[in-house]
Amino acid sequence: HRGWFHSSLLVSCMLDGVPPYKGLLTHGFVIDLEGRKMSKSKGNVMAPQEISSTLGAEILRLWVAASDFSGELTISSEILKRVVESYRRVRNTLRFLLANTSDFDPRRHGQPIQQLVEIDRYALAMAAAMQEQVSSDYARYQFHLVAQKLQAFCSEDLGAFYLDVLKDRLYTCAADSAARRSAQTALWHITHSLVRLMAPILSFTAEELWQQFVRKHDDSVFFHTWHELPRPADGPGLLAKWARLRELRNPVRKQIEDLRAEGKVGSSLQAEVELKAPAADYELLASLENELKFLMMTSAARAARADQLAADVSPSAHSKCERCWHYLADVNDEGLCGRCQSNLKGPGETRRYV
Repeated sequence: HRGWFHSSLLVSCMLDGVPPYKGLLTHGFVIDLEGRKMSKSKGNVMAPQEISSTLGAEILRLWVAASDFSGELTISSEILKRVVESYRRVRNTLRFLLANTSDFDPRRHGQPIQQLVEIDRYALAMAAAMQEQVSSDYARYQFHLVAQKLQAFCSEDLGAFYLDVLKDRLYTCAADSAARRSAQTALWHITHSLVRLMAPILSFTAEELWQQFVRKHDDSVFFHTWHELPRPADGPGLLAKWARLRELRNPVRKQIEDLRAEGKVGSSLQAEVELKAPAADYELLASLENELKFLMMTSAARAARADQLAADVSPSAHSKCERCWHYLADVNDEGLCGRCQSNLKGPGETRRYV
């Protein structure tokens, strides 16, 4: 190593007997795809100003954060395109969170943690585990691990699972129902956690979201430390239970995609499924009772005992509800199923698990 940090170290230790800084992070050279160090003479330099002016400063910041600085840092137009896609996935997740908490006031609508729907408690436990890991990575200057975990949480845990499953409850339950407020309580806490965790990396995006989220002109995300997430008492058990439920969901989702490719169903809600499973998995699936269909994102779902895991997916023979898009036997002449009629004009449905 050489440079100002080295010379200042030598001078400070000579004069004062201590280093001039509490901590120091150094990184390797920036290289191109062919492994050549970037230099003006070779003409392979990518100027930060050009990247910032065309793709935005956030893309440059995310590339830096996502790069492992313990070795050389590779940059190219193709790499930056992948960074742009990662950024869009994170930003789209944040937009969903912001949109679906817009009518939520935690003081009036917040639900007690132990009264939340089970999958909401699982989401909070999952967010708390992610926050602990990210906080530890920050403390060790492992910024590339921070970026990886935040992107995976947004795209896989939230986008591809929790938020996807949650849409039915957010969009079809009564606006002020306990079921919908339960979902919003979890989303509000998760948003608080995410925006603070990403602030050191995606600073502009975090501040932009914060201003819309808290609506206080004299506040900033940089005035706050990590969010204190509520921890459900059954959190560890929920993490194990729902990790397995997510695995059991995979063969169903694959078969539905095959049926869609064959033109037999237009969406997953046009399908019905019977999931056959050995004893332990059967008990797990059956524990969700009639809410298993919401996890599978089908119009009907049944669990059956079997020696081996297998999914039997078939198109529904029933009519489509124009409101919730489920295919059900009780759709009336107005195009509404019994569940939607109850949510619109009756006591509304009760959700315990999904």
